[in-house]
Amino acid sequence: MSRKPEGELRRGWTTGACATAAVKAALDRLWGGTFPAEVVIVLPKGELPVFSLAWSEAGDGWAEAGVVKDAGDDPDVTHGALVIARVREACGGVTFRAGDGVGTVTKAGLPIGVGEPAINPVPREMMCAVVEEQATRYGREAGVEIMVRVPGGRELAAKTWNPRLGIEGGISILGTTGIVRPFSCAAWIASIHRGIDVARADGLRHVAGCTGATSEAAVQALYGLPDHAMLDMGDFVGGMIKYLRRHPVERLTVGGGIGKMTKLAQGASDLHSGRSQVDFGRLAELAGAGEVAKANTALEALEIAGPVMAERVAADALTQVRRMLGAEIATDVVIVDRAGQIVGRAG
Repeated sequence: MSRKPEGELRRGWTTGACATAAVKAALDRLWGGTFPAEVVIVLPKGELPVFSLAWSEAGDGWAEAGVVKDAGDDPDVTHGALVIARVREACGGVTFRAGDGVGTVTKAGLPIGVGEPAINPVPREMMCAVVEEQATRYGREAGVEIMVRVPGGRELAAKTWNPRLGIEGGISILGTTGIVRPFSCAAWIASIHRGIDVARADGLRHVAGCTGATSEAAVQALYGLPDHAMLDMGDFVGGMIKYLRRHPVERLTVGGGIGKMTKLAQGASDLHSGRSQVDFGRLAELAGAGEVAKANTALEALEIAGPVMAERVAADALTQVRRMLGAEIATDVVIVDRAGQIVGRAG
């Protein structure tokens, strides 16, 4: 997760909000004859953001408009992406298509069915509401085909969880409130939940949550797990386990470096450096080496105490995971050093 800057952070708008604004502008052209310079939409909680058009084009029976996504101060990979919606009249209500750079769902377990464009339920509702509003305004039937495309979206998707979740060909059009809240823990945890949903729907019996890329690679190689068994846990072991309590699988592996696994062993459920710290006094007792209490980092402590410390940390971390799970899930813990070598295991 990127480092959070100091001071008050600026909010942004989701791809779903941008697509909705683009649909509204395109319908102004299709049914009203002209593109507006700006568009106001209503978000689910009543906010009224204003969007400027960055793209507009029209042809025989269709019109499309585009809005540049502004994610505010959030390190969102889709910040600056151009979200374009093309509308054309159709029979039978509102239908959705994935244009270039918008993904298609290929695995079960997501809120959108297999074969559907990766446009999530709330953005669909927002766009349908705009179609109804514009149809009433212009005296038209609310029958429209909406195609959403994002130039460069296929490349952006490679930097997201989409490939692992079985969304192919581009990014997702997302958002439950329409607002991007900078450095949102809730957004990260929601992605973990979707990963669990996909794994369960595909019948996977074993999933793994790891704190970073190095530990993930080691754990995946150790057990030969497929990509969609790997949950992007990051610091949020508590959020992952809470969801697994309600949506269990047969087996869970938790992996990470010595620092974060030490915090887990000491009972932390959020492993971020700003929200939990290593207690070196307790670590010294666990390692049976008094000089560990003076270490600056858990890595230095490991160098002092040796592999026995990693094994003991793994055992205590396993105890904490099982305590938090409170469910009959076979569990193990793997500790990995910076070179990707396994230095401690339990379970």
